[in-house]
Amino acid sequence: MTPRANLYFSGAGLMDLGLSLAGVEIGESYEIDETACATQRLNFSHRVRQCDLTKKLVADEEPCDLRAFTWPCTRYSNAAELHGTRTGDDLYLHALRHMALKPTEAFVAENVPGMKKFPVVMEMLTRLPGYYVHVVCPVAADTWLPQVRDRLIIIATRRFFLFREPEATGPRATLASILDPDPQVKIPEYVRSRIAGKYRDKPIVSDPAAGDIAPTCVAHYSKDRSTRLVKDARFPDGVRPYTVREYARLQGVPDSFRFAGSDSDAYRQIGNGVAVPMAEWVGRELVRYFNN
Repeated sequence: MTPRANLYFSGAGLMDLGLSLAGVEIGESYEIDETACATQRLNFSHRVRQCDLTKKLVADEEPCDLRAFTWPCTRYSNAAELHGTRTGDDLYLHALRHMALKPTEAFVAENVPGMKKFPVVMEMLTRLPGYYVHVVCPVAADTWLPQVRDRLIIIATRRFFLFREPEATGPRATLASILDPDPQVKIPEYVRSRIAGKYRDKPIVSDPAAGDIAPTCVAHYSKDRSTRLVKDARFPDGVRPYTVREYARLQGVPDSFRFAGSDSDAYRQIGNGVAVPMAEWVGRELVRYFNN
């Protein structure tokens, strides 16, 4: 059978994309951000509903076989620890609300490994009655992509099932292979200021010729492109920011995928998304489950 999924806190639809590539049918997706919803509508034919999930009724949705929850990681991340905002939030309760009122055969939750530091959240996700739970952490994006990005993946199913661990399906892309041959990118003056040491920390510079991979794609790149740079001798100081398309490729997004809004909107949507091959691995394992 082809399982049908509804997605919650779905952003620009990178989880949707990975699941669909694995053979999962997408029923509906729910996202509060208008631009991210517009991006989804540019790329998918499923119903995209712009709404605040903290106010949406569970009864007001189409039936599905599984749910995928990808609520924001902002208050669970290492960056939040640095800024004193690692407080968690109550968005997980709305995942629980959906599962309690309309249980599905399976559900998936994706977030940063830092969420494991919140035992109340983990208890809810791993001890929901009637489900067998498989936790994988960290799931490393560099299994498939030239990007350092670790995630926590929780897969819960009604029946016990032996899920396979993440593994590469072919050679990993290199940083050099995802770079544009003729990059068109503006370099704000603050980039040179960071390079010159005028900020608290210097940029992370990746060298494709040395076999480096990029650091984690962050949504904050939409506001500050000086934190992550790539070596390129054709530019002043020998470095430059990543283009939007390069940033998307670091997340496994194909070039055919279109982003609504400005370049800043695109960087934000990419940084907030799930690495596509990671989502595809989840989807393949769930397809196996539903057909076993």
